[in-house]
Amino acid sequence: MRLVCVDIGNTSATLGLYEDGEVSRVSRVDGGIRRCPEACADMLRLIASESVEGVSIASVVPEVNIKWKRLVRETLGCTPRFVSAQSNLGFTVDYPNPERIGADRLADAAGGLARYGSPLIIVDFGTALNFEVIDERPAYIGGVITPGLPLMTTYLHEKTALLPKIELGGEVPAIGRSTEEAITLGAHVGYRGIVRELVQHLQKPFGGKAKVVATGGYAQWVLKDSDLDIAIDPTLTLYGLGVIFENGGAD
Repeated sequence: MRLVCVDIGNTSATLGLYEDGEVSRVSRVDGGIRRCPEACADMLRLIASESVEGVSIASVVPEVNIKWKRLVRETLGCTPRFVSAQSNLGFTVDYPNPERIGADRLADAAGGLARYGSPLIIVDFGTALNFEVIDERPAYIGGVITPGLPLMTTYLHEKTALLPKIELGGEVPAIGRSTEEAITLGAHVGYRGIVRELVQHLQKPFGGKAKVVATGGYAQWVLKDSDLDIAIDPTLTLYGLGVIFENGGAD
């Protein structure tokens, strides 16, 4: 099956080609369709390059869904399917208000289960830092949400007079010898600590035996050279969108 998969976040949209269980041509449009509709259209055409059997979308920004539906129809000539808790996900949802679970979290769970089995803990480094937990049944049973790295750096800049907004990435100093280095170090080591503590907490019901996988834009940077036993899977969300579509499970 050949699909375009789209992960619509609060600060960007990530697109990729899903073909026979593999994800390729991954691209990101900062600002998404609200700020860059032409770029989103161009990216859809570029990633599809030829006919596709459908488009699978996870969106956490409901107000842009109509725009994306129109764009996909005009650009690729098909109607996209949007993932929700009512989709055929490949696992049960044991959660008090399933409709409140973000579609990206469900896609992560579907992709993680298909690739790694259960029990499973998924850490997604997006605008928020999300943790998803799938038990042995397999069932999605909940997780944790904390502010992500983009929120931390933006908040520090906006709520203080002197702290700059920085672009995270690259080398991390042992000690911050400038304001920029100090923020970088706090983000890198601090978020590694958050991941360590929360994973240890979430492992308790599984006796420490749940597989842990990380995805999202900053996963590689934060976890590089750490002693944490966490697999890094950059295409997990898009892969999960493809899996759900193949299940016949997006709306």
